[in-house]
Amino acid sequence: MRTAFVFIGAALAEIIGCFAFWAWLRLGKPAWILIPGIASLILFAWLLTLVESEAAGRAYATYGGIYIAMSVLWLWLAEGFRPDRWDMAGAAICLIGAAVIIAGPR
Repeated sequence: MRTAFVFIGAALAEIIGCFAFWAWLRLGKPAWILIPGIASLILFAWLLTLVESEAAGRAYATYGGIYIAMSVLWLWLAEGFRPDRWDMAGAAICLIGAAVIIAGPR
C-alpha cells in the first residue's frame, strides 16, 4: 500500500513540475512559477527512490502506468477537460500493465 501512495505522490509531483513549464511557456505565466515547479520535480525523483523494488527499471515502468492514469485525472480536475472513453480505456490498460509489472511473481 505504501508503494501505491509513493507512486501517486511521485506522479502528482512530476505533473505539477512539468505543468509549471507548460504554464510558463504555453500559457504566458511568469518565470517565477518555475521555482516551485523545479522543487516539485526534485520531490518526484526522490519519491521514486522510496519504491520497494529490487530494480529501478521495474519501478520506473510501473510508475509509467500510474503517471498516465494520474495525467488523465489532472486533465479532468486541473484543466477542466472531461476524459472521454478512450482516455479512460487507455489509462485502465496502463494500470493493468503496471500491476502486472510490479506484482508479477518472480
